[in-house]
Parts: sequence; C-alpha cells; structure tokens
Amino acid sequence: MELPVNRFKQAIAAGQSQIGLWCSLPGSYAAECVAGSGYDWLLFDTEHSPSDPLTVLAQLQAVAPYPVSAVVRPAANDPVLIKRFLDIGAQTLLIPMVNSATEAQAAVAATRYPPRGMRGVSGLTRATRFGRVAGYAERAEDALCLLVQIETREALDRIEEIAAVEGVDGIFVGPADLAASLGHVGKTGHPEVVAKVEDAIARIIAAGKPAGILTPDASFAARCIALGTLFTAVGIDAGILARQSEALLKGFRK
Repeated sequence: MELPVNRFKQAIAAGQSQIGLWCSLPGSYAAECVAGSGYDWLLFDTEHSPSDPLTVLAQLQAVAPYPVSAVVRPAANDPVLIKRFLDIGAQTLLIPMVNSATEAQAAVAATRYPPRGMRGVSGLTRATRFGRVAGYAERAEDALCLLVQIETREALDRIEEIAAVEGVDGIFVGPADLAASLGHVGKTGHPEVVAKVEDAIARIIAAGKPAGILTPDASFAARCIALGTLFTAVGIDAGILARQSEALLKGFRK
C-alpha cells in the first residue's frame, strides 16, 4: 500500500491558492456535511473547541472520500498531542502559539522520527494503514506538512527566524490572539492589527514561506489573498450556523 499523497502540501509548495473552512464543531456528521462543499481544505480545531484525537479521528474518516484536504490544529505545541494526531492519520498540522525559532524547531522535531526528531514509533497505526504502508517510518515526513501559527507581538518580531527553520512548510497569522497581544482584544479590525497582519504576510512571503490566515471578513479575506496568502480560511462552521440561523429567523419576525 502506498503512502497517501498530501495534496495540500503540494498545492501550497506550487503556489496554488487554497481556500479553507474552519471546523470547530466536533461531530463527524457536520464535517462530512461541509466536506462536499468544494473547499480545498478543512481545519479541524482542538484548541478552541471540545474536540480531541477521538473526535478528530471520526472527522478524518468522514471526509476521507471527498476531494478536500484535512488540517488539524492541536491544542498546543505538545509532542504527545502531535504524535497522537499523526498516528491517527493527520498529514497536515497547524501548531498554535509558535513564538520563536526554538519553538518551531520543537514542533518539527515532534513530527520526525529519530534521529531527525523525537516522534514515537508504532507500526500499527491508522497512519501506516495498520502496517500496510511499506517503509512508512522512512518516508512519512515527505507527506507531512507542518504549519506554524504566529499570533503575538513576540512572534511578529521573529518571523524571519521562524521561517528559516527547516521543516516549517508554512506560516499562519492568527488575527484574534495577535489583536489581544497588541492591546486590542476582540478588535481584529483595528487599524494597527490590520497593518501588522498585512506586514506579516509580506514578510512571510519575502522569507520564502507560504502564508495563511483565518478571517470571516470576506473583504479582508480577499485583501489577504491579493497580498499573497496561499492558504486562507474564510469562515467558521459554528459562526455560519449561528449567524445564518439568526438571519433566517429575522426574516419571519419583523
């Protein structure tokens, strides 16, 4: 059995824009519902949602038949969490709160087997198709994509050193936490936050890495794509459900 190809990794490496949807609802049913909507990638979040490896496993299984790439965000830059998501078959990870080259190096090490890293070895995981992928341990990192998230003032100051870390495949700007770090909590549209985000995108690209972002603001999403983001999440499933259900009711209660 062959090692599955990581289409998302190939696409951003080739400079192809990938439009994504953020999935914070933990159910596999909701994941499958949006899997056929035409997005290039879905982000399964476990940092700001109740999800965990077991719920993500069900989501990965639910979307596997569809032509969409799955990205998983662990709750933290933790080698144990990273190992568990890799073992259940996640090929692309988004690591939150990476503030330095040292932290980026730790994330890379967590995705590599010794001697290049510290990932624990098991030959009977979903990632290995339960031992059916020949040479998985030797070839696994070729199909893994590691994205790191910068979302603090400290991380902004260190974009170039983070981008220089071997094994980092892309850098994602997190506007919400960045706004808080800059003293504008809850105000992602504040002029200083917008300016910092746009500058970060330019610097990431200049450093030779694909840039990404999440923003449900359609006009700002288009602006980020114009600036060069290659993996752009343009909505959140829970937000769509909440706002669209409110809008539907509003039409009947005038």
